[in-house]
Amino acid sequence: MSDPVPVGTMPDGSPILEVRLEGEGLAVAVLSLGAALRRLDFQGRPMVLGRDDAHDYVAKTPHFGAIVGRFANRIAGGRFTLDGTAYELPRNEGGRTHLHGGTRGFSRRNWTFAEVGARAVTLTYRAADGEEGYPGALTATCTYAITGPGTLRTTLTATTDAATLVNLTNHSYFNLLLPPDGGPAPTIDDHVIEIPAESYLPVDDAQIPTGAVAPVAGTRFDLRAPTRIGTQDFDHAFVLGRETVSEPRPVARVTAAGSDVALTVLATAPAVQFYDGTQLPKANLGFAARTALCLEPEAYPDAPNHPDFPSAVLRPGETYRQIIAYRFAKETAR
Repeated sequence: MSDPVPVGTMPDGSPILEVRLEGEGLAVAVLSLGAALRRLDFQGRPMVLGRDDAHDYVAKTPHFGAIVGRFANRIAGGRFTLDGTAYELPRNEGGRTHLHGGTRGFSRRNWTFAEVGARAVTLTYRAADGEEGYPGALTATCTYAITGPGTLRTTLTATTDAATLVNLTNHSYFNLLLPPDGGPAPTIDDHVIEIPAESYLPVDDAQIPTGAVAPVAGTRFDLRAPTRIGTQDFDHAFVLGRETVSEPRPVARVTAAGSDVALTVLATAPAVQFYDGTQLPKANLGFAARTALCLEPEAYPDAPNHPDFPSAVLRPGETYRQIIAYRFAKETAR
């Protein structure tokens, strides 16, 4: 454990702080900026993409390791209606869609370290009513805790003073073959993924769900058995159910040819977005396409515009809660 240490400054001059946690084979670095996992090492080897310069997290990185919200993923046209009132949000993705909470969202805001312990840290962020166009003042918390061998558990909660949308997730970019010396990242093409989902959400050319919940059987989206990722271009939500469950269950497993590490992602959310990093070069940070993958447990994308999708509405007196756990383990090298 370390006390919060300044590692940079926000545009308004406020300090960007970092806390480090270690134990059970993990070394973790958490930034106040975006409550981001800047570093996640297992047995001395990096498992996620990160940047040495904390200032890159202010504007440049594509949400590396950050908590994204108020609504993760996309909302069609940046519009939704709640309790009869229409709301307009920033269309920060190609002028067409609202992505990951808007221009700054939660991932480019400076959170506050509320508690720092030997193996756990809690951060908070209060979003004002009307921030990024969303109704209601929202208080969000993020707790990262090392809870067992190779296991980092993330607990996300939120409360509001008015009806609003909430859909939070962590946006880490994983690669089980990252070189320890910080050299060029190889692609994740030879990684093998397994997602126990019987359905997925087809999307249109703006990556917005069509409204259908389609079976994976007989399609390239059938990842129920271990499947080499290759170059198939994944950026889709896989359906795990219709309800948020009380305790995290396995939602994805990743291995890689040439690695003796397996990653299991566990979560309580009803869906998980699998993104293969195809657009990474657009960040202009020197990363090639598909040099990392994201597994983002979350609500269904564009949920407020699809009445048949599970609701992502949070009301006063309710508490939003989502748990994500990353579990790393050694196994025989593939």
